[in-house]
Amino acid sequence: MKAWLAAAAINGFLAVAAGAFAAHALQSRIEVRGLQVFDTGARYQMFHALAIGLAAFAMHGAAARPAKIAAWLFLAGIVLFSGSLYALALSDIRAFGFVTPVGGMAFLAGWLALAWTAMRLPR
Repeated sequence: MKAWLAAAAINGFLAVAAGAFAAHALQSRIEVRGLQVFDTGARYQMFHALAIGLAAFAMHGAAARPAKIAAWLFLAGIVLFSGSLYALALSDIRAFGFVTPVGGMAFLAGWLALAWTAMRLPR
């Protein structure tokens, strides 16, 4: 649980840093569309940093395993979805866009795993 809370906090920090980087350092360097793509990556990273934190707090008893699966899926989604959007915005290499849906699927699977976790929690 501690490691996942730390991962949530680190990803929250990185999401805020990415947003600030886009607002201050990238604004004059890349096109508006690239800024929007970068911002989407930062926003989804923050949402899923919080989701990792939720999963971490649920890592007890019978809910521990599905909560860990959810946390791993959210982390994979951050790396693949947000990471590919950051890379796409900064490089304009369209091939990174092919990775983004895989990250989106990891996010969706993570939310299903978190629902499974909720069903395993004691009353």
